[in-house]
Amino acid sequence: MQETFIKYLQYERRYSRHTIQSYQNDLSQLATFLNREFEVTDLAEANHSLIRSWIVNLVEAGLQPKSINRKIASIRAYYKFLMKQGAILKDPTSKVKVLKTSKKLPQFVNEQDMNLLLDNCEFEKGFTGLRDRLVLELLYGTGIRLSELIEIKPRDINYENETIKVLGKRNKERVIPFAKTLGHLLKEYSLEKKKLFTTELDGTLIVTDQGAKVYPMFIYRLVKKYLNLFTTIDKRSPHVLRHTFATHLLNKGAELNAVKDLLGHTSLAATQVYTHNSLEKLKKVFDQAHPKA
Repeated sequence: MQETFIKYLQYERRYSRHTIQSYQNDLSQLATFLNREFEVTDLAEANHSLIRSWIVNLVEAGLQPKSINRKIASIRAYYKFLMKQGAILKDPTSKVKVLKTSKKLPQFVNEQDMNLLLDNCEFEKGFTGLRDRLVLELLYGTGIRLSELIEIKPRDINYENETIKVLGKRNKERVIPFAKTLGHLLKEYSLEKKKLFTTELDGTLIVTDQGAKVYPMFIYRLVKKYLNLFTTIDKRSPHVLRHTFATHLLNKGAELNAVKDLLGHTSLAATQVYTHNSLEKLKKVFDQAHPKA
């Protein structure tokens, strides 16, 4: 049934390869534990007590609550699938509770530091400098995910409407507007790229110095290199620029629903976490300005 479940995730739920791999790993870990500790060879035979024992084992192994909760979500989905298929009569995860986690606010670069980075940083001359700057401008200027950035094709950019089309989670397309300055940078970069690489093998927008398609670690290193120069926040990753995009929009009065659509979130719950950062800013303004504060 596990193979059928994976195909269901792939073709019906249309989950990404990375997400499907996580589900496979979680189910495999559960199966290994049940077989080793209780000689249970079929996941369909597991009951609530066995599932709980597995979770306790994860806690004792020192796994973080957030990671354990993700694994719980994986097996819940699997047993829910088995129920629908009629393979089991009772869901062993129905009474399983997720672990309490400490809520951490998304880290973001403050506006002053972000402006310093984009306005005062001395990028290299030529293609490399243009590419590096474009990566930063795209991540901060549109709020796209790392995976979305890597897959952008030149044909996805509409210069007339100043929009860019990206393929998000579960293969959902969305169209995001961009600023005129980003449009000029895109054109300048594309011209320089065409001079160096007349034949585009994969047709992706962002490429390495050798003209190959970029990969996640390449973008991670690029972003970290420049953020190291202008910010002291702990996390300095591409996703931090997505957090920064959302936080700055809300700080400037953007509607939550609009930010949700720009980020490609399926519900407001995922977007609302950024309002906490905005509220912190409002509290500071209140404390500084109100006579009774």
